[in-house]
Amino acid sequence: MINILIGIISIIGTLLIYVLSIRLHKKFNYPFTLPILVATIILVIVLLTFDISYNTYMLGGDWVSELLGPAVVALAYPLYKERFLLKKLIMPIVCGTIAGGFVGVSTGVLLTKWAGFDSEIIFTISSKSVTTPVSMAITESLGGITPLAAVFVMIAGISGSVLSTYLFKYTGLKHYLGKGIALGSASHAIGTATALESSELEGSISSIAMILSAMLISIIAPGLVSILL
Repeated sequence: MINILIGIISIIGTLLIYVLSIRLHKKFNYPFTLPILVATIILVIVLLTFDISYNTYMLGGDWVSELLGPAVVALAYPLYKERFLLKKLIMPIVCGTIAGGFVGVSTGVLLTKWAGFDSEIIFTISSKSVTTPVSMAITESLGGITPLAAVFVMIAGISGSVLSTYLFKYTGLKHYLGKGIALGSASHAIGTATALESSELEGSISSIAMILSAMLISIIAPGLVSILL
């Protein structure tokens, strides 16, 4: 009974923090007020301040995690709404995602290799641009550090979403097609959420890029990593 009560409190607390983060983002509309970034920081501060262990928080956090499946399925709705236009754009999306996949894996591997990290770290960071379950599976097959893969995925998602505003402005990229492909192939679900804030069409393109990127990197990562090393 106590565990259930703690779980309910964890869920309510998480939702309140996220709602607050959304309001802050809408009020200030600044890249560094991205809701998932602000909510994560606030949540960590709360847990540390009140000395709440991770295991205790996850009594409710696990319930929230179960909603990730339905949330991903919900991404199919904007895809369905924009299906006719997306069919016309499928070739640019595929080509852009392929380029993004190769660049994502290559930059991660080459930068960590240049910095002198060992092979385990290199294997782990190679799949940073795909969703956590896929990244962890790829990392395990390569012999990397599976728990660390989730950290790299989170960093890639948040940093890509935060920095995309500046990068798009600096490069002059304004078209929904390019922005959607970039966010989906580089920053997976977090990037897709950011794309959806701009428009359903951009979010739909990002969703397709995210899915294709996961499939592509699952195939090319082992061979490409071995070539680059």
